Order: sequence, then C-alpha cells, then structure tokens
Amino acid sequence: MNTIAPIKTFEYDRPVGGVCSTSEAWARVPSPVEALEKEALKDHIRRLLKEKEAVLVAHYYVDADLQDLAEETGGCVSDSLEMARFGRDHPAKTLVVAGVRFMGETAKILSPEKTILMPDLDATCSLDLGCPADEFAAFCDQHPDRTVVVYANTSAAVKARADWMVTSSIGLDIVEYLHKQGKKILWAPDRHLGSYIQKKTGADMLMWQGSCLVHDEFKGIELDLLRAQYPDAKVLVHPESPSNVVEQADAVGSTTQLIDAARTMDATTFIVATDNGILHKMRAAAPGKHFIDAPTAGNSATCKSCAHCPWMAMNGLQNLADVLEKGDKEIHVDPEIGRQAKQAIDRMLDFAAAKKAKALPTGSLEQESKLFNGIGPA
Repeated sequence: MNTIAPIKTFEYDRPVGGVCSTSEAWARVPSPVEALEKEALKDHIRRLLKEKEAVLVAHYYVDADLQDLAEETGGCVSDSLEMARFGRDHPAKTLVVAGVRFMGETAKILSPEKTILMPDLDATCSLDLGCPADEFAAFCDQHPDRTVVVYANTSAAVKARADWMVTSSIGLDIVEYLHKQGKKILWAPDRHLGSYIQKKTGADMLMWQGSCLVHDEFKGIELDLLRAQYPDAKVLVHPESPSNVVEQADAVGSTTQLIDAARTMDATTFIVATDNGILHKMRAAAPGKHFIDAPTAGNSATCKSCAHCPWMAMNGLQNLADVLEKGDKEIHVDPEIGRQAKQAIDRMLDFAAAKKAKALPTGSLEQESKLFNGIGPA
C-alpha cells in the first residue's frame, strides 16, 4: 500500500535579524485513503490500541479522523500541554501522540517511564525549527540578567535552558506576574505572541524572532474585507497571528479558549484565524454555527500554508496503524535535559494550579520569589 506521497516543500520567510537560521520547511503528507479502506483501518487501529494497552492523544490541528478515534477509544483531543498531562495521568504504559515532535517530547518529559510513540517522528514545527538549542543558549548567555520564558512550541533542549515554559492560554498571566516583580524577560520563539503579551503587560521583553508558518500567513487587509462581507460575524484569533489580525479580533486565545468562545459567544457566524484543523472540534462544540477560515490569500498574500500546518498533516491513519504494529517511532529525551526542562514546565503548572485555586501569593516579592522561582517539584 502506498502510504506516503512525494515530499512537499513549504518555504517561509526568514525573520529579520538573522536569529532564525531555518529558511525552509518540508513535510510528507500521507496519501488519501478510500472510504472502505478508511473504515477498515479505523477498526484495525481500535484493535491495536486495545491489544497494545495504548492510548491515543491528538491535537486539534490533526485530521478529523484521528481526533474522532482518540475520543472514541478513551484518549483525548486537546492542546499540547493537556495532551501530555492526560497521558501522564492515564494508566496506559504506551502513549501515541498525533501531533508534532515537541508535543511528543513534552509527553516524554512528564511521563519518562512511558513509551511515547508518534506516527511520524519528522512531524515538527516552524517555531521549533526556527529556534535551534545551541543558538538559543548563546542568545541567553548574552543576556544573563533576563528571566528566560519560552513557548511550549520548542524542543526539550530549549525548554531545559528556560526558567519558565508557557502556553498561549497562560503566557499573558505569567509574564504579567513576572513584570510586577520587576523582571526583565527574554522571550522565545514566537514574535507575534510575544508582541501581543508585551502590549498587554508593558513588560520589558527581548524577543527571539520566530513565527508560526500557519499563523504568520493571516492577512489583516484581507480580513478587513472579509469582515465587510460578513458584518455579523465574530472574529476568533490565535495570538500567534500578526498584530493587524489580532487587532480585529472579538476573542483572542489559545486553541481551547477559541473553541470555548465559539460555543459560548452570541453569534452564528465566526471567522477563525488559526489552523483550520480546529474547525472540526468547533463544529462539534457549536452545532448550527458557521465557521469561515480567515484569509491567507489575496493581493498581499503568498499563502505558503493556507491555514493548515504541513507537519500536522503528516499524521494519518496508515502511519498511525504502522507505528502501533511496529512500535518503531519512539520519542527519546536525554534524561538530564528532560529533568531540566521539567523544572520550567513545573513552574508553569504550579502557577496554573495556584491561579485556579485563587491562591496566588499576595505577600512580599521575596515570598513570591520563593514560591515560583525555585526549582519546581520533582
């Protein structure tokens, strides 16, 4: 069976300043599967998951069939951190991650004793590729006075160099907290998300100049024209998008937050500026509502991604079945790098737990520093 199509190349612009050394991205997209074959493959995967005592976790951006399979078989569909946390807390000894490589690494960091498999180990992320660990470490060394905060979309080695890891759902809160402490921040890698947080908090932030191949392609001019066609539509935007897109949003947030907004906002039509893989979950969460891709095309556009991550598209039914059969695409993280990266992740998890419990410290900065700036729990 021919499971892999010819290599497709996806080029993207190198950020100004020369910090990002990656100028080209590539992905192998699985060949389409016929309807009857698809159903047989799904049944085969269900059996394999049960036989291997494995659980499937999938990101909102992967193919709808994989999302449905994850939920049908007792796994989950979520954002990258919740995927890893679900896998950590699940009794299964094998976790299959349908997403991109940094998600598999995060799962391994939080569950070092488990076997972490992925349908394709080459599925990666332009933010990860654009922030090589050695170059990033040198950049940090040039600015030792700054607290290093990195986005989840980075390698384990980059997380190991950081003081904090954040996700798009809590990055704003953590940077605001650090800013109130008087901390100067070194932020990596997404410049759009960093700029959004900087504007909201007023924090002193030195930016690594990375970007997401998908979100960087959304166009403010064309979005304004599309809104004129749908004057009653609400605009949902992920903060990895350019500022002229974010400024037009009715709701800005992480993948999970945007799904919640689609479900709860008083509107029937939405324009969505994030990877269009999310529309499957939005339609399920808000039946009867209409969702439109934000524009990546138009007079000012190059449309290199057309609102769908080429690496997320590398996850398919056939390579999912293959990895369950063979177990040969396993994620490994150097134990020492994993231990160091876990400290940055744990600081965020501790902060999120305290925020949820409304127990964020209100005492002196010294007391706050002791709670969140030390090494996180083992």
